[in-house]
Amino acid sequence: MDKKIGFIGCGNMGKAILGGLIASGDVPASNIWVYTPSADNVAALQSEYGINGAQSAQEVAQAADIVFGAVKPNIMLKVMGDIASSLNKDSLVVSIAAGITLDQLAVALGHDRKIIRAMPNTPSLVNAGMTSITANALVSPEETDAVLAMFRSFGQAENVPEYMIHSVVGVSGSAPAYVFMFIEAMADAAVLGGMPRAQAYKFAAQAVMGSAKMVLETGKHPGELKDMVCSPGGTTIEAVKVLEEKGLRAAVMEAMAQCMAKSEALSKS
Repeated sequence: MDKKIGFIGCGNMGKAILGGLIASGDVPASNIWVYTPSADNVAALQSEYGINGAQSAQEVAQAADIVFGAVKPNIMLKVMGDIASSLNKDSLVVSIAAGITLDQLAVALGHDRKIIRAMPNTPSLVNAGMTSITANALVSPEETDAVLAMFRSFGQAENVPEYMIHSVVGVSGSAPAYVFMFIEAMADAAVLGGMPRAQAYKFAAQAVMGSAKMVLETGKHPGELKDMVCSPGGTTIEAVKVLEEKGLRAAVMEAMAQCMAKSEALSKS
């Protein structure tokens, strides 16, 4: 890609995107500009990645063809308003701020701007992210594909209409927390059975990662994969019976429904 890429803000998620881009080899470091309010942070990123440090958000906006807004949601709209007049005519702005809609971004940037709303999740930090991409009507299919490729450099990414964004929050954005709780609970049970704590976390986490990989790579229904583990009269079906009795599925569905409702409420506040 011969596009120039800019980052305004570069916290954990911004750094995950930056690192993924450079590791993919699709964008040379010399084509990337970064600004954060901390000059020390900019210098550290220059040293680590060889990117161009910027003195201001406006400098990034002037230099880049694709600008990533990677600041906190509570200041995103102000920052976008501050750079609006500095952007090039055909610049594409990508916001990774949770809860900030395309309409809100268009008000801040101008209704003639190409805007993409992206929602990555925290496993992006270990190159296993899941990101939703939602583009406004001015973004071309080629531009959308280019941004999808960027996010796929450190995980998976899918194009999603904006009305589904609350489902994305429930099944991806917030979901790592549920999975961490499940891993912790399984490890606690292994410790109860006599396994050392560190080893219990490793067994539990690897089981979750491997099971997820089977779903993604085999294309089989999760229920079919579950049935493959459940021998007649065996240990696994005994555990499955208890999980059904305790309402695992209903608890997960209710938790996610509440999560999605909260996401919707926050977007209207």
